[in-house]
Amino acid sequence: LKTRAKDSTLDNRIFYLATPPSIFLDVAGAVGRKAQSTPGSNRVVIEKPFGRDAETSKTLGIGLGRIFSENQIYRIDHYLGKELVLNLMVLRFGNLIFEPIWNRNCVSSVQVIWKEEIGIEGRGGYFDQYGLIRDVMQNHLLQMLALVAMEPPVSNSQEDIRDEKVKVLRSVEPLREEDLVIGQYKGTHKKGVTQCSYLEEKGVAKDSRTETFAAAVLQINNRRWDGVPFLLKCGKAMDEQKAEIRVQFNAVPGHLFGRQQKTWPRNELVIRIQPNEGIHLRIMNKVPGLQMHTEPTNLDLLYKSQFQAQAIPDAYERLILDVIHGDKSLFIRDDELEAAWNIFTPALHMLDKNHSKPKLYSFGSRGPPEAEYLAAKYGVQWSEDEA
Repeated sequence: LKTRAKDSTLDNRIFYLATPPSIFLDVAGAVGRKAQSTPGSNRVVIEKPFGRDAETSKTLGIGLGRIFSENQIYRIDHYLGKELVLNLMVLRFGNLIFEPIWNRNCVSSVQVIWKEEIGIEGRGGYFDQYGLIRDVMQNHLLQMLALVAMEPPVSNSQEDIRDEKVKVLRSVEPLREEDLVIGQYKGTHKKGVTQCSYLEEKGVAKDSRTETFAAAVLQINNRRWDGVPFLLKCGKAMDEQKAEIRVQFNAVPGHLFGRQQKTWPRNELVIRIQPNEGIHLRIMNKVPGLQMHTEPTNLDLLYKSQFQAQAIPDAYERLILDVIHGDKSLFIRDDELEAAWNIFTPALHMLDKNHSKPKLYSFGSRGPPEAEYLAAKYGVQWSEDEA
């Protein structure tokens, strides 16, 4: 590197700001004044959270804009670098079979699910200031929703892709408090193993109302998705570790086999982000034999078996490479961030105003039962436990 630097007339620099939000602008200001390169390019990578709500995000953006131009700023969300998230556009727009059914006429609901088995793992000082809506739902889950719901971009260029994401996010109605359930894990003692509650974690206030679980229903007010509920769920200290997208299709109208079975499972497309990356399409199929017996069956694409020779790159590895190349396709634009905060800010303010207490759930469980009631209100059942 030293040899290449001597031979180069340019001094390109990348600054990665993984700093506490409270000192973010101070650090960025020092970098802008003292560390920028004059003969080369300067790029700054910013880790979430980008503020606490729409107002603080705007303030942060104005302050950052005084130091760096928008072209220099890379707001990173590592989920956008995950292989199955990257494949969403190819799956949707590179295959003829999905586009005709990818709308309100055929889709009954979409679920975006993120679960971790662990608690906050020593991050109490940070996490207790923000909670899981700001830490996961407003960014990771909403970015996946945007890729599922967006219209086809004009081209593969970074601005055309981000234009479509902004358009669909602006079509999402602000989250209502009645369409939101928050929870907080409590301690358990099972089989000789004790798990502490969130309130017992180091750095967490003893009377904290910070959520470690959130379930929400969003509505997209446009021609493609009007009336289709988008259910988001994320939680820590859950029963399993998983991130996936589930597109559930409408029931078969007037189907021939309803008399043989009281309930007829719906077709469902499952995009497993992690672990065990894969794509699964659930269809109904006749079981071999002399009787007309049917059961749901999966058409499976498992990455570990299909692509044995190809290693799946780490999300950060891919995104840092994009920063080096100056490709911002997988990074969040300022107007995209504004649209995302506009969705969640009203509900977040209502939670603070009403001093809403999170529902308690046991460490290692599915979360509070109120999340099931929320889904049922829209005629949906969380289906992440199915194949």
